[in-house]
Amino acid sequence: MTIEDDDDQAASPGRQRKIIHIDMDAFYASVEQRDNPNLRGKPVAVGGSRERGVVAAASYEARKFGVRSAMPSVTAKRQCPNLIFVKPRFEVYKAVSQQIREIFAEHTPIIEPLSLDEAYLDVTENLQSIPLARDVALAIRAKIKEVTGLNASAGISYNKFLAKLASDHRKPNGQYVITPEMGPAFVETLPVDRFHGIGPATSAKMNALGLYTGLDMRNQSLEFMQTNFGKAGSYYYWISRGVDNREVRADRVRKSVGAENTFSTDLTEFEAMVSELQPLIDKVWRHCEEKGSRGRTVTLKVKFADFEIMTRSRSVPTAVSSRSDLERLVISLLENETPLPRPVRLLGISLSSLHAEGGAEPQLDLPI
Repeated sequence: MTIEDDDDQAASPGRQRKIIHIDMDAFYASVEQRDNPNLRGKPVAVGGSRERGVVAAASYEARKFGVRSAMPSVTAKRQCPNLIFVKPRFEVYKAVSQQIREIFAEHTPIIEPLSLDEAYLDVTENLQSIPLARDVALAIRAKIKEVTGLNASAGISYNKFLAKLASDHRKPNGQYVITPEMGPAFVETLPVDRFHGIGPATSAKMNALGLYTGLDMRNQSLEFMQTNFGKAGSYYYWISRGVDNREVRADRVRKSVGAENTFSTDLTEFEAMVSELQPLIDKVWRHCEEKGSRGRTVTLKVKFADFEIMTRSRSVPTAVSSRSDLERLVISLLENETPLPRPVRLLGISLSSLHAEGGAEPQLDLPI
């Protein structure tokens, strides 16, 4: 989750919003089970089955064994010996996602996609004049099932934070409403690691400060939260009170683009790493060219053989203007860490602080 507009959390939201968060259930795996009847009712993982593969998605049958996305395939297979691996078909998933988006558009033009399988919808004024947001969610879920054969879960509330929490509450194939009267009480009993936007590192830091639940956060001052968590502290302060005045953004601009690859054998040589970075650089730059976007912050991600992750970033004053400039920045970040302390299992790069080409920012001729 990206924390946005956290400085505006306390602003008056005007009329009360009706927001739905739709989240497809085990999306990739469910598509595979839909298209292959032999997979139905069985533990399925979408991803590579090879020794160094990673699970991209897991069916609910596989999740019962503790199989989760981003888990190494060898670990998943150990936890679920009967696990069936299926190669991902992203073009199929994108096509199904487009069908789902068209169903959303029958009800509201205010749609903020988060990924292929989830989105926020503002249905305060919906196109079919359905008075209750819960009924809008029911209609959307029924139409998704009719058109795609897939199940979706929904959360309905008066803000984005609570709507996303609510969609997890009755998964799979369910929905839940958090009303304004329920909001603060719902949040106060929630463990901090269940808050969307709070990852493992932040959760551990909160625990070290004696913050274990929403109520613990709510008992802190805004100054305390900002001192310990910076700009995000304001966001945490307000959501612990059930307050989130971020709007559903139909025109949300993607802020970053990235690519990564896990290797069949660990890399130890600098030249081999440079070679493996080339297709990743190509992929990121191709996206920038296709979308007409440019960025200022380049990040290199390195995952070592022991699964420890290192990231290094560099921001430049103006946007990266060519593939060769992007390559020089990426290679420079790698050179600064060479020799690396351990063999490398994965390399990834990303370009962030994106904006439309031709915008206010001038392009950069990198003096590297």
